[in-house]
Amino acid sequence: MTKTLTQMAVEVLTTADGREKTALSHEHAAAWFAARKAGTPIPVGTATPPLRPARPEKPELLDPRDVPRRRPGSPAGRIAILHAVAHIELNAVDLHWDIIARFGHVPMPPGFYDDWVKSADEESKHFNLICDCLEAMGSHYGALPAHAGMWRAAEDTRDDILGRLAVVPMVLEARGLDVTPGMIDIFEKAGEDGAVAALRTIYAEEVGHVAYGSKWFHFLCGRDNLDPKDVFHDLVRTYFHGALKPPFNEEKRAEAGLPPDFYWPLAD
Repeated sequence: MTKTLTQMAVEVLTTADGREKTALSHEHAAAWFAARKAGTPIPVGTATPPLRPARPEKPELLDPRDVPRRRPGSPAGRIAILHAVAHIELNAVDLHWDIIARFGHVPMPPGFYDDWVKSADEESKHFNLICDCLEAMGSHYGALPAHAGMWRAAEDTRDDILGRLAVVPMVLEARGLDVTPGMIDIFEKAGEDGAVAALRTIYAEEVGHVAYGSKWFHFLCGRDNLDPKDVFHDLVRTYFHGALKPPFNEEKRAEAGLPPDFYWPLAD
């Protein structure tokens, strides 16, 4: 029996270990694109994903307020920054497979699945790049506590595909475009070339993930004759807790299809 794409997505979501999860993610992405190229596409199907993805025993997940502050001036502080990035990337792998698994019942063009499978594949690469950097620095993913709030947006939008697109790629991933240049700067000053290369790869590819969010958000709004800007503002106010934080990377956000009148009205 051929597995459906949504079944593949659930397999990734229910794999706990980070390296195993990302290996399976790469394997399923390769199978999806190979089948598409051969003209024998894998059916999307429907599935019941878990409310929360499987996670390794470590890191310990803490309330965001209890995660220790990261001080970039020391090696330990830079390890803490990379640990936080690894945690974000692992959540992103699950978020991209979850949108496939959870919304398989919503009729979408094949390109929708291509985009999120590609994003999940890239996030899997990002997680492993950062894990390699941590290991080169004598640490590993799981060595420090991490943020427990990362999956909240996924749970809140589990029944709302427009809400999911608004909050995950168009708010949370867009935030990555704002903060990554500053992180690259920290590691450049410290002469950490491996981390700089990994963060540059993440920064370049993250623009595409935000762009996919914007593209499919506009597609769904167009299909239902909705005003995308008004809908975006309503959904972010409903599902995102707090205001958006400037400064914004306006250039990269524009490249990803996010105009300023989408996010500035929601800022502090």
